[in-house]
Amino acid sequence: MDLRIFTEPQQGATYDTLLTVAKATEDLGFDAFFRSDHYLSMGSADGMPGPTDAWITLAGLARETRRIRLGTLMTAGTFRLPGVLAIQVAQVDQMSGGRVELGLGAGWFEDEHKAYGIPFPKEKFARLEEQLAIVTGLWETEVGRTFDFHGTYYDLTDSPALPKPAQAKVPVLIGGHGAVRTPRLAARYADEFNIPFASLDDTRRQFARVRAAAEEAGRPADALTYSNALVVCVGKDDAEVARRAAVIGREVDELKANGLAGSPAEVVEKIGRYAEAGSQRIYLQVLDLDDLDHLELISSQVQSELTA
Repeated sequence: MDLRIFTEPQQGATYDTLLTVAKATEDLGFDAFFRSDHYLSMGSADGMPGPTDAWITLAGLARETRRIRLGTLMTAGTFRLPGVLAIQVAQVDQMSGGRVELGLGAGWFEDEHKAYGIPFPKEKFARLEEQLAIVTGLWETEVGRTFDFHGTYYDLTDSPALPKPAQAKVPVLIGGHGAVRTPRLAARYADEFNIPFASLDDTRRQFARVRAAAEEAGRPADALTYSNALVVCVGKDDAEVARRAAVIGREVDELKANGLAGSPAEVVEKIGRYAEAGSQRIYLQVLDLDDLDHLELISSQVQSELTA
């Protein structure tokens, strides 16, 4: 089971904070550092000192880290034109020496679009499908050839399809809870399917849908990696769990029901149940980015048990 660190910087984080967490992620042996792609805080968080851009952040981290994978859960398709996004991701992949992964979603948080003057179209999912075709098509085009795409929402003519990523294939992540269109899109374009904040039963059902869609599309179901994103709150004892839950404004019982919370042994056991449901990788949503002891505890007493 791969464990990856997943952050939500829109809730309040500077680049320096994210760099500190990314370096701890690398030093403590986690597989990857991922971040969300949002420009407005949610819930009661004040979001100070303000948002950081996902791909600018990852460009900086690409030069400051050496081993860990770097990526987004999920880049909002509404934020960037697909041709521009293909250039940005390819460049950051080059800067990292081939360690980037692209999670791409339709975009959903209307308020952040209003706050920063970003168009929020109604037909987001249909646009996402064209975006995936363009981004992957640009990367796959042979050097010296051009790429054309004539869709409903985007039109590209004689694109040189440059630059190319360092990797021969940048892994593409698609995720969500949709029962029909999401599995179909994942079957066509994804290297990894991620279901965020889902119960064990919902995880089983959605993974089964994606596996069936892949086989229907002529791909082996096992060609995709299947993953979960879950909030994490681990403590050496009940008091430490309660303290960490309070800091992020959550209740312990709710966290245990909907995420990975409790003692290291409790969390290892629950991760095992997700593995039985088909999960191969878990993105640990870490909400208190100042608590590096939390990461150390997860590394030494959770991750170590899963890799023993």
